[in-house]
Amino acid sequence: MATSATQGLQGPLGVAKKITTWYMIAAVLFILLGLFAIIEPGVAGLGITLLVGWIFIFAGIMRLIGSFKGGGAKHVVFQVLIGFAYLICGLYCLTHPVLAIGSLTLLLATVILVAGVLEVISYFQLKGHNASWWMLLNGLITLLLGGMIWFHWPSSSVWAIGILVGTNLLMTGVTRLMFGLAVRRLVGRATA
Repeated sequence: MATSATQGLQGPLGVAKKITTWYMIAAVLFILLGLFAIIEPGVAGLGITLLVGWIFIFAGIMRLIGSFKGGGAKHVVFQVLIGFAYLICGLYCLTHPVLAIGSLTLLLATVILVAGVLEVISYFQLKGHNASWWMLLNGLITLLLGGMIWFHWPSSSVWAIGILVGTNLLMTGVTRLMFGLAVRRLVGRATA
């Protein structure tokens, strides 16, 4: 009886160990991709632009297919127009990737600037609460980053997307790797 109970515990722990192994391998790949994107931001930006182009094309095709599922004529026409807009954006990204990188960089700068403004507004709404000044600091740094990208546009197109995505991939990979190692230690303690 005790043997079957022990085997039952080994099963889930073995699965957890296997899952964490794959999780940590994926984390290392994220780290490597992030380092590559930081070292070669122009190539990474081009790759991201092409990926965005293919996502737009796929989304446009899906939107066109889904537009005929029902609704009135007005709904169908609206959905078809959105589908064609996605297709046009996707084709633009694929056929003019350098111009598309510039457009994506300008969009990115705008989003970052808006996020910075919202953080500063949030600070003034939460002023007086514990650690609310962190929100102000985050908002000011975000505004500075967005302003750097915006005011140096279009030359910022060469580095902005690649470095920001690379930093995100690197941090995601490190976080996932640390989480996987922590789970691995817990699994090791459970089997000991």
